[in-house]
Order: sequence, then C-alpha cells, then structure tokens
Amino acid sequence: MQKIILLSAALAVSVWSVQAQAPAPATQNANTRFEQLGPMLPTPNTFRTAAGAPGKDYFQNRADYDIKVELDDANQKITGSETVTYHNNSTDELPFIWLQLDQNLFAKGSIGSVTRTGGVSESGMSFSQLQNLTSVRERSQQQATDKYGYKITAVKDAKSGNPLKYAINQTMMRIDLPTALKPGASYSFNVDWNYFITEYYGRSGMEFFPKDGNYNYFIAHWFPRLCAYNDVNGWQNKQFLGQGEFTLIFGNYKVAITVPNDHVVGSTGECQNYKQVLTATQQKRLAQAATSKTPVVIVTQAEAEAAEKAKPGDAKGKKTWIYTAQNVRDFAFTSSRKFIWDAMQTDVYGDGRKIWSMSFYSKEGNPLWGQYSTRVVEHTLKSYGNRTIKYPYPVAISCHATAGGGMEYPMISFNGGRPEPDGTYSAQTKAGMIGVIIHEVGHNFFPMIVNSDERQWTWMDEGLNTFCQYLAEKEWDYEFPSRRGEPQYIVDYMKSDKSVLSPIMTSSDNVISLGPNAYAKPATALNILRETVMGRELFDYAFKEYARRWAFKSPEPADFFRTLEDASGVDLDWFWKGWFYGVEPVDQDLTEVEWYQVDSGDPVASKAAAKAEAQRRAGTVSKQRDAATKAETVVAKDSTMNDFYNSYDPYAVTENDKKKYQEYLATLSESERNTLTATAGTNFYTLSLKNKGGVPMPVIIRMQFEDGTDSVARFPAEIWRFNDVSLKKVIATSKKVTQWTLDPYQEIADIDAENNSFPRVSQPTRFQLFKQRQSPFAPQGQNPMQQQRGGTTPPARQGSGRN
Repeated sequence: MQKIILLSAALAVSVWSVQAQAPAPATQNANTRFEQLGPMLPTPNTFRTAAGAPGKDYFQNRADYDIKVELDDANQKITGSETVTYHNNSTDELPFIWLQLDQNLFAKGSIGSVTRTGGVSESGMSFSQLQNLTSVRERSQQQATDKYGYKITAVKDAKSGNPLKYAINQTMMRIDLPTALKPGASYSFNVDWNYFITEYYGRSGMEFFPKDGNYNYFIAHWFPRLCAYNDVNGWQNKQFLGQGEFTLIFGNYKVAITVPNDHVVGSTGECQNYKQVLTATQQKRLAQAATSKTPVVIVTQAEAEAAEKAKPGDAKGKKTWIYTAQNVRDFAFTSSRKFIWDAMQTDVYGDGRKIWSMSFYSKEGNPLWGQYSTRVVEHTLKSYGNRTIKYPYPVAISCHATAGGGMEYPMISFNGGRPEPDGTYSAQTKAGMIGVIIHEVGHNFFPMIVNSDERQWTWMDEGLNTFCQYLAEKEWDYEFPSRRGEPQYIVDYMKSDKSVLSPIMTSSDNVISLGPNAYAKPATALNILRETVMGRELFDYAFKEYARRWAFKSPEPADFFRTLEDASGVDLDWFWKGWFYGVEPVDQDLTEVEWYQVDSGDPVASKAAAKAEAQRRAGTVSKQRDAATKAETVVAKDSTMNDFYNSYDPYAVTENDKKKYQEYLATLSESERNTLTATAGTNFYTLSLKNKGGVPMPVIIRMQFEDGTDSVARFPAEIWRFNDVSLKKVIATSKKVTQWTLDPYQEIADIDAENNSFPRVSQPTRFQLFKQRQSPFAPQGQNPMQQQRGGTTPPARQGSGRN
C-alpha cells in the first residue's frame, strides 16, 4: 500500500535512520553475535601471535627416516626396518617419544572397530551392506587369529644396539628414552616391523583383479611415524579411529623399496636409481617426457598387459627402487605389475623451474586416465600455487586406486574414477575423476605443506582444500559440475535437524556427517567470504598470506581466523561464530514492504494521488456488478434529488489550493525548497526483515522496477548488530518497485527461498510420474557413450598411444 509522508518545515530527513536505534526486544542476541571471539580463542603468546602468525618462539620438532621395506606380493605383506633420528627443537626435555601405529586400526579388538555402531533392520539388508558389515575393519574383532596390525619385532638404540623399553597402546607406541632428550638435542633409534596388507579401504591397502589374479598396492601409513609435539597440545597422541586423519611432522626420507622385478613403483620423492630399475627404452621415454608439454607414456598399456600375465609369486627376482624426499611430513608408495605410467616435466609457474606431473594406472582406468590424469595434475599445481605458494616439490603423482574416492600423501595421491569395462563412461564419472584428482593432488598444499592437525581439525585441510578444488574446477572448465562450494549446495545440510548437526569446530572423530560438515560447509563459507562478505581482492590476499605464513609450519584454527582478519582489515568474528562455532542456518524473511511518497503540498500532485486511491478503493466486486443497474437508482431517475455535491469534484485543483501552496513554499528556506524538489516523485520503501535462521548475514536485495529494469542493494551483516531478530530498512528509489527478492543470486545459503520475495513468489516442487509396480532393481540403462554407439562392438581399452 502506498502511504504519503507529510513534509513539515523541519523535514523528514530522519526517515533513513529512525528505525536503526530502536530498542531491541529482550529475545535478541545481537550484542553477543557481534562481539569479538575473545575467550573462545587461545590467548596469543610468543609461539603464536595475535595477528595469526608464528611468534618469535615458535618451534616444531623434526624426524628424519632411513627405511628399507619389502613388498611380499605372494603373501601381501610388508616387512620393514627404519632408523629414525628425532630432533627436539622445543624448550622441553622429553623423557619419552610417541609414534603412530596406524595399521593397528585393523588389529583384533581395536578401538576403531569395537566403537563402530549400527544395527540390522528387520526388513533385511542388501549384499553390499552385508559385505560392509563383514569388511576387514569389522572382521578384526571376530577373527580367530590376530592377522592384521603391526608386529613390532625390534626397538633398539641406533648407536648401541641395545633394546629400548616401549609400550603399545592401540594405535600409539611410547618409546622410553635412556635419558631425557634435552632441548636442541637429537636421538636415533631403530624399529623393525611387519604387517599383512588389508583390502583397500579408502586410505591404503590393495585391490585384487580376479581376471588376471594380480594386485595393485597402495601403501600408506605403513611405517611407525613420529607424533607431533607442539606448544598447543604437547604430544598429539589421540588414537586413530579411522575418521580423524594424520598429524605428522616434517623430515627428510631415504627409502629403499624392494618389490618383484616386474613391478612398477611410484612414490613420494625422487627416484635415485632409474638406470637400475627401468629398461633402456623406458629411460629414453622418460628423457623425452622431461622436455614434453604433453604426457609421454613411460610404461605402455601393451607392456603392462604383458606383465600382468604373471601372477603373485611368479616373479624371478626382485628390484629395489630408491627414493629420497626432503622436508615432507609423510611417505607413501604404490606398486603393481599392471601399471601404465605416463609423465611430463613442465615449467608450471613460468619461473624456469620444472616439475614432474605423473600418473600410474592399470588398463581398467583407460581411456579416461591416459587422456586426463597427468594434465589435471599439472593444472592443479598451477591453480593452487597461484593462490597459495608455488609447489616446492619436484614431482606430483596421481595413482588410480579403485572406482571411487581418493587419498593424499606428499607428492602422491590415490584416486578413483573408473570407466565401464567397454571403455565408455558417463559425464558424472569423468567429472568425478577430474574432481577427485584435483582434490587429492591439491592436498599437497593443505595439509602436506600448510601442516594442520588433521587428527583434531578435519576442516583445516579438507575444507580449505575443497574450496581451492572448487576454484580449480572452474579454471579447468567453466561448465564444470562442482559438487561443493556454491552456497545453494549446502542448503539441504543446513536444513537438517540440529540434533544431527555438529559445528565445524568439532574434533574430527566426533563429527557427524563428515562430508557436509568438514568439506562442504567450510568450503562454502570461504566462498561466501570471497564473493559476498570480503570481496575477491581482500580475500585472495589474506588467504595467500595465511599459506605464506604457515607453509611448512603447523597452524591452529585461531591462526587461520586471525590471519584472515589481520591481512584484510575485515572484522570476521561474527562470521566465525555463526558458521564455524554454531549449527544455526541462514534464513532471512522479507515479511513486509511499505511504500511511501513525499506529500509536497502541491495540490496538482496530491489531489491526483488521492483520486487514484479513491478509484482503487471503489473497484470492489460489488461496485463492478452494480454498475449494470446504476441507471435504476433513485438519484439517476429523479433530478430533483441532486444538489451541490452531486456535481462537486473534490479532486479538482482550485485557485485557492494554488494560493495556499504558494504561501507554504514562501515559509521554506532555499535548502528546504531544494530538498522538496529533489524528493519529488521519489519512492520510499520500508522493508521489514526477520532473521529466522539465527546466523546474521549480509542483506542482498534485488529490486525489479515497473519499467522492466532492476537493481541490487547490498548491506553488510553489521546491519543486524543492534537487533539480530528483526529490523526495518528504508530504501529510496526514483522508480516504482514491482518485485523484491532477497538473496537473488543464492549467495548466503538461505534455506528457505519461499520467504525471500515480496510479493511472495512460489517456488516449484517437482514430482515424477512413474509406472505402477515398477521394479526398484530395473536396469538404469546405458550411458550416453554406449547409446551413441548403438550397440556396435566396443573398442579395446587404450591409453593416449604416445610413447
């Protein structure tokens, strides 16, 4: 409804702010939401500054490894021996040190197995569910022999050879030192161990191929690794339950990997003896790849197919591949006789330094892997490096591990995405493969370089990495179907009942719905910061500064929060509270819009407006229907019933009206007359908004005008700082608005679009028609590539064909 503002001599200039300082209701919580995080963050100190940077006393301990390991292909077993030199850079004496024994997750009765929950429904279960319940992780508490997990066969002082006292607690091992390790001192010790390799479970293990009887091995968390000791937690020796990943420290590695002589090995680090383990032809191809801008096949598909005719135990002899890696936090490798291998060494950043991009995959991955994997590796290094730091390592590897999922380690990652047996694939399979390679290779930056505590804070590596993955996917293909990053993709999760939601700031092993919580929600939050709250320029600078400050160091959440504010000059404490410490959703409600215009006193304008309003009010359905019989009224039939008022027009402008208007103008000052002229025809709209979700966010509103044009008004989240429940905001326009829409570009993850418009605009909900008694097990049909072939004989799987 239009309302008229009567303009007094004092003028109604306070219309802009009259609502802003109104007393807030007792239920509002704005003061708390917009106060600083304060005691929620640790007190700054000389180790970590209030700006979010490492302090003058920041330290991190170090472990260097010399490892000899053998892969027993016949028995699917790892046997290893390591010499570890541990450097105590802290200010504390250490009477003991802690190591991680992550393979003990699979030992009989492990805490990770016995604490898994779930039930069996009376309605039954699928074969896949049954297989999952009896997987190696669940079998570990039922097996007759304790097959899986570490067998520690020796722990000795490296210098004297004397045995060291140690204690194993589930997935942790404490070694008691002969004397406390003083600050600045180092200590070397030896550990011998072995274990049986489990089926691939998403992080490491082996995949068996029944058709040729061979295994692909993806060997990770395979050796006893030093725990982190720092200024925040002391020893980070939380048990490995399977969900919270790995907290590790940097060091130098020398690793000798002995495998059957027909295996191909890919690994963290640089190989030191290619001349001993590759054929002359393969060495020639590798030299060609060192100057190629496209992938060159080092081991061809034909060679891999010939090799896979052998079986585990058939190999006549062994080879030892020797790798070194400098300043890495972990070490992983892959091995198989089935592997195709392609590579290229390129100047990724245009600075003259060349980096190897490589892929290892069996024929089951082609043609997708030969066409895309190595090119995606190079793209990922470029995209991430441009927004963080340049990739410092000499090589990055993508290895094809099973059909889905992925896992990351320094310089090497295990990635899914497998075409159909006939070599065709769906668009989803292709996008999924490219996306997982970007994600896992991207983990080289978070947490392999920016070394966050994964055992405690999954979001610090997965969330930040998923955000960078989203940006890299857009740089790969403008039309890339990203699954995470856009605000609307997190809406369904944020709509969930609060009883099944965890704050992002939840310890990794305690997070419910890890994917939405630790990957998608923080990635979405960072995208909102970049696009809506801070803007790209401020955000990109601050994000890059965080990576620069904490490269090869170990940040905590407060360091991230403080750095982004410090480098941008934007107070974000309200944002961290809402998005990271809480589970409330975003739900802004545009409840009402009132329309005002200035009554200038001009009789021409005011009486015309009054006449239009009277006509509107007279347009009732009764009036419309009575018009057909208005000639039958008494007054219409009898003219003697007329008087002055039957011909009087109350909306006609008289000379007296004009005279009074001029007298009014004479009472105004020049500035007041200018204001009157400037506001003539201006529309003042008072918007009433409610914050139904709880999280205060910027108010973004689109105005669609009656002439077909539109405009967007943006107000920062601080608009809610006096009242986080409801507010009124006045917007003045020269044009009449026909439609108002909150969050028109889906920027803030608002969970209810129905209340974002005024007048209300219904959002469609689709339903599907289906045949009665349609079987839920009906075939889903061919993928588009199979359909296009029209039933022709599929070509054989092949790679790129380059050699």
